[in-house]
Amino acid sequence: MNIATPIEAKSPKSSVRIGHTACPHDCPSTCALEVEVMDDGRIGRVRGANDHSYTSGVICAKVARYAERLYHPDRLMHPLRRKGAKGAGEWQRISWEDALDEIAEAFVKAEARDGSEAVWPYYYAGTMGWVQRDSIDRLRHAKRYSGFFSSICTNPAWTGFTMATGVLRGPDPREMARTDCVVIWGTNAVATQVNVMTHAIKARKERGASIVVIDIYDSPTMKQADLALILKPGTDAALACAAMHIAFRDGYADRAYMAKYADDPAGLEAHLKTKTPEWAAAITGLSIEEIEAFGKLVGTTKKTFFRLGYGFTRQRNGAVAMHAAASVATVLGSWQYEGGGAFHSNSDIFRMNNAELTGKSMKDADIRMIDQSQIGRALTGDAVALRHRGPVTAMLIQNTNPVNIAPEQRLVKRGFARDDLFVAVHEQFMTDTAEMADIVIPATMFVEHDDIYRAGGQNHILLGPKLVEPPETVRTNLFVIEELARRLGVADRPGFGFSAREMIDRVLQSSELPGYDHFLEHKWFDRQPEFDDAHFINGFAHPDGRFHFRPDWRNQPAPNRPPEAVGLLGPYPELPAFPDQVDVIEVADAEHPFRLATSPARNFLNSSFAETKTSRQKEGRPELMINPADAQAQDIAHGDLVQVGNARGEVRLHARLTTEVKPGVLIAEGLWPNKAHVDGEGINVLTGADPIAPYGGAAVHDNKVWLRKDAA
Repeated sequence: MNIATPIEAKSPKSSVRIGHTACPHDCPSTCALEVEVMDDGRIGRVRGANDHSYTSGVICAKVARYAERLYHPDRLMHPLRRKGAKGAGEWQRISWEDALDEIAEAFVKAEARDGSEAVWPYYYAGTMGWVQRDSIDRLRHAKRYSGFFSSICTNPAWTGFTMATGVLRGPDPREMARTDCVVIWGTNAVATQVNVMTHAIKARKERGASIVVIDIYDSPTMKQADLALILKPGTDAALACAAMHIAFRDGYADRAYMAKYADDPAGLEAHLKTKTPEWAAAITGLSIEEIEAFGKLVGTTKKTFFRLGYGFTRQRNGAVAMHAAASVATVLGSWQYEGGGAFHSNSDIFRMNNAELTGKSMKDADIRMIDQSQIGRALTGDAVALRHRGPVTAMLIQNTNPVNIAPEQRLVKRGFARDDLFVAVHEQFMTDTAEMADIVIPATMFVEHDDIYRAGGQNHILLGPKLVEPPETVRTNLFVIEELARRLGVADRPGFGFSAREMIDRVLQSSELPGYDHFLEHKWFDRQPEFDDAHFINGFAHPDGRFHFRPDWRNQPAPNRPPEAVGLLGPYPELPAFPDQVDVIEVADAEHPFRLATSPARNFLNSSFAETKTSRQKEGRPELMINPADAQAQDIAHGDLVQVGNARGEVRLHARLTTEVKPGVLIAEGLWPNKAHVDGEGINVLTGADPIAPYGGAAVHDNKVWLRKDAA
């Protein structure tokens, strides 16, 4: 299968110039891009930068056809005011001045009536650019609006990894091309971070490296595997424990390495005595032979690179699963070797200072923090979600689409339908969230503004300069924040009054990095630490310098730990002393005999690209992947309309019978717009917002459900 074909750069014609930028979307790859800019000011083809050592000329197909998104006929072009009932789709075109005046007036009224915390600026990762994404926090802090606990995506993964290593970094991800075995764990890299496959396949071609893929269904990435392990959702920790059991049992464990670098290898070995392949097989659904083969392969291959994704942590024991998977690399001593160790994210290597950008000097620790994953509960008056304070009555939403992507969708929609809630949405398309707004204002796309990007899955800071002019009626995120600050009387506060380019320079200067002009010439800056730091040869980042097999689930610092006022989350007392499988997931039962995961689609990125014609054509329609044996038991044929549900609600969609899923497991790929579904309700009707222990997160792949053929 052609998973990642570089697009050869043709010699540019005299009428075309090549602009250099970075992909802004919520993907760890943060690809360096080359964009054709035509004489008429429009963009043409988008390619991966060949001279970028991680991107290596390869990008995903959806970004390669970005012109389709930029010039989409349905792109929002004018500010709009709601005319009829919420969600009715009746709009009146208004001026930018009127739109901003009305937003500011609504915020002032909400604050006067219910206090400053009644206003909740809400955003996420529709753009990963620092200036356009994070400036909303500067307005938040200046006005003492409700805080935003950004839990939905990264928390379980980041928490589990830092419990182990003390820091969010690891071996140079380019070392995947120089390894003897790549373990791609819990991520469908073909669909979500294609450059992982670029380097893994290079290692296979040039070194004969093995590729192991661990996931919950036969994904496109799984089809590239030499050893494919399809386990039951939420059981990854059991597999990791069995692999470590085999390592101790069969002599693969590097005892000298652990004696120097780990906190309690003897305690771990004793704990793992009962975590046999037979024990893990009963939990994971894998065969004993598959588990033994995995343990032997990684145990006998010193240069094994464990590439740990996000997907397998979006379950109620996700932090435990990440900690256990990272522990395998330490038991084997893999960190010592080039092309060895465990990598999840490099977020801690960049050391960029965003204090002025986000207005940290104005932050008030007494202001409540509301969990973004629990937006449905917060907007419907749940006292715990609101931190036992007043209601949210006004919102500004940038860079996210919570009516579609947030869990407990029925609660979310009920909250947005409140007559006493004012919502302004700054967007590129009329999303499910924009449809529920009072004011909608049109946003620029990444080639139409300046920004700076920090990678997660690689090692570069990348500049994203404006390459083309936006439509005259479209405005940047920064423009909206600055104009609201002026109307709300805080434009004189620290951090306001700068252009995007000026703010980029200020961030870089305060971070002791080269300035904007240097980046404009050189395009990116490599922040990868030296080998001994990246591989923890100088010690791990805990105060004792050791890898922690015994995590401190209650006290360990983490990149996005909840503030003290929120405290520990989820069933944290049940978390284990050593790596282990924890029985906190939604286990299938008699009333809900299936496990459902909401996995990414190859042609969408969260809810982005679901509006473009090519992506929609390639994905087809919202479908539920069902094993033929499960379908036969209920007389379900391929293409039939089925219902899937649980205590949170039910959704109707079409059946796709396939052996790519195992019996008892259902997969709904992609975040289709709610209106693309038969009843106008999306798959997140079925997902829950209970926080993952100990620091939060959304368990969107951890759902017990029932299934039946639709009677209609």
